[in-house]
Amino acid sequence: METYAIHKNAMIAPRKARMTLDLIRGKKVNVALGILENTNTKSSRLIKKVLNSAIANAVNNFEMKEENLSVSECFINPGTVYKRVKFASRGNVDRRDKRTSHITIKVSDGKKEA
Repeated sequence: METYAIHKNAMIAPRKARMTLDLIRGKKVNVALGILENTNTKSSRLIKKVLNSAIANAVNNFEMKEENLSVSECFINPGTVYKRVKFASRGNVDRRDKRTSHITIKVSDGKKEA
């Protein structure tokens, strides 16, 4: 059985968040939470919230055991890009793109659906 959780429009660039997400791919959830606890980045705090939500969905909605769960699939897609103004030298105006992410984490217990 597989459940998932999504955080849409997270205020972090996808390229930065993928580095942290690669650390937990395929691991058991208790190992993945330990890795995220000891990684001091903004993306690890956001990914930990999504992982906790996916675990809660599995435990509360489908009566799965938390110790049997593992991260089966996780990915980050680019979200909307907020365009902001940055004032440059000699009267020029540049654009500063603020990139967002859609963080998706799927957890499963390895059993097939009935």
